[in-house]
Amino acid sequence: MNLPTGREAFEPRRPGSEDVAWCPGCGNFGIRNILISALAELGLRPSQVAIISGIGQAAKMPHYINANGYHTLHGRAIPIATGVKAVNPELTVIAEGGDGDMYAEGGNHLLHAIRRNPDITVLIHDNQIYGLTKGQASPTTMVGMKTPTQPWGVFEEPFNPVALAIAMNASFVARTFMGYFRESVEIIKKAIQHRGLAIVDILHPCVSFNKVNTYAWYREHTYWMDDHYPHDREAAFRRAIETDPLPLGIFYINERPTFEESVPAYRTDKRPLWKREPKLDLVEEFFESKRL
Repeated sequence: MNLPTGREAFEPRRPGSEDVAWCPGCGNFGIRNILISALAELGLRPSQVAIISGIGQAAKMPHYINANGYHTLHGRAIPIATGVKAVNPELTVIAEGGDGDMYAEGGNHLLHAIRRNPDITVLIHDNQIYGLTKGQASPTTMVGMKTPTQPWGVFEEPFNPVALAIAMNASFVARTFMGYFRESVEIIKKAIQHRGLAIVDILHPCVSFNKVNTYAWYREHTYWMDDHYPHDREAAFRRAIETDPLPLGIFYINERPTFEESVPAYRTDKRPLWKREPKLDLVEEFFESKRL
């Protein structure tokens, strides 16, 4: 049987706009196109990829890409993705979610994933608003924006995920705007190829509930760091705290041992856990040893 290859391989088997929950013009369409292009250009097959998501409009991505997928709980994509990679290090594992899903409900998991450094790619669809629940302020919403739950205007300081990740010595930190297709494809390819946790904050518009951060706004308020050296942590942090315009590109790269390399189960045996026969006698012996 001749299986599809390239981009075609990642297209859903049952196409149809009636099945898509995103609004016309939503930036998620562009991110889906970027991700499929990146996977295809890396020569990956759907069977080699697992996309894990939480809850939200961005988290519907596994429904619209032909690959292994798991749609989990709100904010829980990263720990599930970490477990998937630990059990089968041969997979390319991507955790995907929005700025609310990853930075609010899932913020604690992001912090500890940076510490653990699993070999996964985390893609955050950052439209600076909660889209699925109709426009509440998210952690990255700008000060002054009026929303259904902040009719007087947001007054909290916006969360800066890039600065936080660099401060915690994350191993790969980048930001892009999905309106720049080719640049975004290249950044995601490098993130996937990176050995360790790769965090990519992807700016994109919410055409229904965010009338400030539009396609035009992002083009006018961002720039590419053409002269930046990503192995200088202090320089990366100085760039990360710039606010207007927002820098785009790879901020920081710091190669260090991955979570999978540190797990005792792989120190003497490199076979994925799922390929091994369970040693039930040792499990029984362990539980027996704990009896009072």
